[in-house]
Amino acid sequence: MDVHVVVAPVFGTNCCVVVAAQAHDDGRRDCVVVDPGAGTAGQVDRLVSDQGLVPRAVLVTHGHVDHTWDAAELCDRYDVPLRLHAADAYRVADPFGTIGLGAALDAPAASVSEALVEALDAYGVTPRDFRAPGRVEPFDGAVTDLTAGDVRLRALHAPGHTEGSTLYLLDGPAAADADAEVTGVVLTGDVLFAGGVGRTDLPGADVEAMLATLRDVVPALPPRHVVLPGHGPTSTVARELATNPFLPR
Repeated sequence: MDVHVVVAPVFGTNCCVVVAAQAHDDGRRDCVVVDPGAGTAGQVDRLVSDQGLVPRAVLVTHGHVDHTWDAAELCDRYDVPLRLHAADAYRVADPFGTIGLGAALDAPAASVSEALVEALDAYGVTPRDFRAPGRVEPFDGAVTDLTAGDVRLRALHAPGHTEGSTLYLLDGPAAADADAEVTGVVLTGDVLFAGGVGRTDLPGADVEAMLATLRDVVPALPPRHVVLPGHGPTSTVARELATNPFLPR
């Protein structure tokens, strides 16, 4: 299984294209797109065309708009659903209200909202340009095996940053890391970063839930899996457990 990363020009969201190892008779391979931030649709489309891929679903690690902005465009283009944890499904219909922007979009309640509006404006779009996907298929459960065509992964509920924050685990040599023999990849969204963790000061975040995730969920991840976060550089689970100041020792 391969993982290709394209970086969104707005807020630097890592959009991941997860590609199945097995090819169809015509040489094409199935894929899913994870966290399509603003400005990634064109990059994803070129990758799909160049690599001979067949998109089967769009997934998001959580419902914040910097991870969902281009979901509708990709879902429509490839006639696939958006899938995310049920606890974050409400955010897709009202992405700005759920981060502190009112319906009028003229009174940000937090600095992150102001920064997002400014970033979108610099890219040439406004919050009113956002469009929700027509097909949203929520899933539930603490651990869920997800299948989209030939792509199979595990969805692990990891609340705190948002109610439905989810880690996606891909087993097998899906990436290379110079410091370890890689056993797979975990897409951590905004739960876990290289040297940091997700913020808990936004609407719907929960400090206690995040502490439980960092105490119980993250340390149980396979140590030789590559950490591919929602923003910033990669790491490994073992490296984060040894050096990340926000994780228990």
